[in-house]
Amino acid sequence: MDSKDALVVFEGREIRHTWNNNEWWFVLEDIVQILTDSRDPKQYIQKMKKRDETLAKGWVQIVHTLVVDTVGGKQKMNCINTEGAFRIIQSIPSPKAEPFKRWLAKVGYERIQEIENPELAQDRVKDYYELKGYPADWIEKRLRGIAIR
Repeated sequence: MDSKDALVVFEGREIRHTWNNNEWWFVLEDIVQILTDSRDPKQYIQKMKKRDETLAKGWVQIVHTLVVDTVGGKQKMNCINTEGAFRIIQSIPSPKAEPFKRWLAKVGYERIQEIENPELAQDRVKDYYELKGYPADWIEKRLRGIAIR
């Protein structure tokens, strides 16, 4: 994978990432820098860990040092998976992090509703398949197959 393949773009800014254990892992400093506009994301991360003691205690479970392709070659960098990114974002008191926090709250609320009424989950799956362009007959067969399981 060349360095161009190792980039994700958010609001026109690059987030380096790598594939590890069947999931994407993102460079922590890139995410923090984008969401805070910090001139020193490493220092910001240290302060964030001091502010959020629970985050600091679970740090080694969330943050892993992985080899990432960069413009300067392969480097070991602190990375987080999607779940870890959501946890980190919760600890960032920044207006840029607020849309993510609101989205996480909305998704959490929707999943609670789906636990109470499983038909809502089936409706959501149907909507996603339609958005991805799957034909209606395929969607119906797929949903019937899921319902039978």
